Amino acid sequence: MEITKLQNEVDEWIKTVGVRYFNELTNMAMLTEEVGEVARIIARRYGEQSEKESDKTKDLGEELADVLFVTLCLANQTGTNLQEAFDKKMKAKTDRDKDRHQNNEKLK
Repeated sequence: MEITKLQNEVDEWIKTVGVRYFNELTNMAMLTEEVGEVARIIARRYGEQSEKESDKTKDLGEELADVLFVTLCLANQTGTNLQEAFDKKMKAKTDRDKDRHQNNEKLK
């Protein structure tokens, strides 16, 4: 699914169910909170911290989807075309890193 389609889907949901967008600062705080929830799962499930019983049922995919949702909200309310920005970023990363990672002995 294209990112543009996701942005449109979120915008439609906001207009029909969510009433309105939270302001940008609120959404930024929410994004930080959601990223923290992802970090907690990663640190405990894949890192060295022990996983609490209450964390074992947390769904990483659901938490990542929360991060994506708030990111899409921020893009919509700031007039950012994420598809265009993503395509531009992928081209820049490819141009910059096309040989760098292939020649990195640490990655072999």
